[in-house]
Amino acid sequence: MIIDFHVHCFPDELAQKAVPMLAERAGVPALLDGTVADVKKSMKKAGIDCSVMLPIATKPTQTEKLNNWSAGIQGDGIVSFGSIHPEYRAWRSELDRIKSLGLKGIKFHPDYQGFYVDDPGMFPVYEYILSLDLIIVFHAGLDIGLPPPYHCVPERMLKVVEAFPGAKIVASHLGGFSYWDDVERFLVGKDLYFDTSYTLGHISREQAKRIITGHDTSKILFATDSPWADQGEEIVKIRELGLDTATEKAILGDNARRLLGLKED
Repeated sequence: MIIDFHVHCFPDELAQKAVPMLAERAGVPALLDGTVADVKKSMKKAGIDCSVMLPIATKPTQTEKLNNWSAGIQGDGIVSFGSIHPEYRAWRSELDRIKSLGLKGIKFHPDYQGFYVDDPGMFPVYEYILSLDLIIVFHAGLDIGLPPPYHCVPERMLKVVEAFPGAKIVASHLGGFSYWDDVERFLVGKDLYFDTSYTLGHISREQAKRIITGHDTSKILFATDSPWADQGEEIVKIRELGLDTATEKAILGDNARRLLGLKED
């Protein structure tokens, strides 16, 4: 089983506007149109069994509607997370509802949502998410489409990891896009997951392999950040790292399957 732990989709009518806007902002061409149908076509072509859709509520008013849509697209190879905006006041009841909808976790993007990952005011939210046995995924490191300051750098991420030992926390982009020296300094070997989204090809192969093998390899998750990377090409990049067969298989799917609680094929 191959699982892409990090993709983005939008409702069809929104995708027509959102994807070109995001592509222009980041200076990165989108390889898909941002719809669920298009990512399913990509999955079939690449041989991917499951993709994890990570939505982001960029306004408090988006929260409930976005979570409803996320729940509605689950199935047929799509696993969905929910999102909570930090300024959404009814976060506790919405998290209960997210759990009841069968969503697997929460995606935060501290840069788009305007908070620092180690803000103590967010810790009660994290604690409640984890009490529901939900996974937390953070965009980590630089965001190509946004200016500094960046709100989830490795040193800040470490404070969250230390505050919640044993938690199901994922730092995207191999722990922090473009902050990989600090990832090695602060996060490698700590108790959290890294995903590989939009990383391979932007980091040297030597450093990528050093981070992966220096970390607990059972906590490395294959991911692409589609539509911003080609799913099939990203699988090839994993295989070009020269990892042993068992580690490669674990990264491409087994680790994510266990974290998500999915049945083995």
